[in-house]
Amino acid sequence: MNTGSETKEKRGCCLCGSSFSSVQEDKNMERQPLIVLTGPTAVGKTALSLQLAVAVGGEIVSADSMQVYRHMNIGSAKIRPDEMRGVRHHLLDELEPWESFHVVRFQEMARAACEGIWQRGHIPIVTGGTGFYIQALLYDIDFTENDEDTAFRHDLEQIAETQGGEVLHERLRQVDPESAKSIHAHNTRRVIRALEFYEKTGTPISQHNEEQRRRLSPYRFVYLVLTRERGALYERIDRRVEQMIADGLVSEVKALKAMGLNRQMPAVKGLGYKEIWDYLEGGLSLEEAVYQIKRDTRHFAKRQMTWFRREKDAVFVPLDHREEREVLSEILEYLRERKIIGNGAFPE
Repeated sequence: MNTGSETKEKRGCCLCGSSFSSVQEDKNMERQPLIVLTGPTAVGKTALSLQLAVAVGGEIVSADSMQVYRHMNIGSAKIRPDEMRGVRHHLLDELEPWESFHVVRFQEMARAACEGIWQRGHIPIVTGGTGFYIQALLYDIDFTENDEDTAFRHDLEQIAETQGGEVLHERLRQVDPESAKSIHAHNTRRVIRALEFYEKTGTPISQHNEEQRRRLSPYRFVYLVLTRERGALYERIDRRVEQMIADGLVSEVKALKAMGLNRQMPAVKGLGYKEIWDYLEGGLSLEEAVYQIKRDTRHFAKRQMTWFRREKDAVFVPLDHREEREVLSEILEYLRERKIIGNGAFPE
């Protein structure tokens, strides 16, 4: 495994290469343990997180912006109850698709879930691919300075609706180029939030977030990022999309439409949902919709890896050409070294 300071992940690398100072370790022991197991979409997070949870007595906290919604199972690749192996999961099926879910709400819900997990004597395993949510929880980033200015937000939303999200993204690029690099032009919510922050404080939100990230985490944590070679990952993405169609993604989106959802709702803008929505409204053929889902999911995975490579505490865990048991054993040894678990946790 490699630390986040390295620019490339090397297959077969060992986790045991990086170390904290004894001072850091002493301070860490005063904090509650937390494991982050993340990576790009379709890399294999679900299967390994389950094995890890069983091995260490963990409970899983989802860091996914779509799986929190009820009725959105296939397109979000949500784990089914019969696949959970008795492991308790949190932040799944918590909200209706028309409810708002954003980073501050994720922080609140994830913190509450973690508190309950620790009280039960278990370890939270935060898993999912939304790097911004993970960062916000892990470093306890403070968003309270950005109180909502509803009038300004409404103006920005009107611009996005009438002129397109690219106009707002260009506006963000002019005042906060770092945020513009990390936030996709189609992610209108985050673009608006960054513009709101700059309007209120005169400070780029990227600078604010970097300052927040320098704070000492309130947790004794490890930040594990699963990786695969690009070609292998893209093949997995394509197979997943095809399986989603076979499992009934079109019917799932039809059901959402029948519930009264509209395409302006954030949940409907998720990957897979917006393309099938276009198909149902006659804007795309099913073949074109599937092609776009595969293409855009590959692009999304690439952006995810760009994000994770910037995370200073990230340790990369390559999965290519390795048995899951080997990877799990390596992770468990690393967790013992970091004093996240004791010596009694072993894989099945």
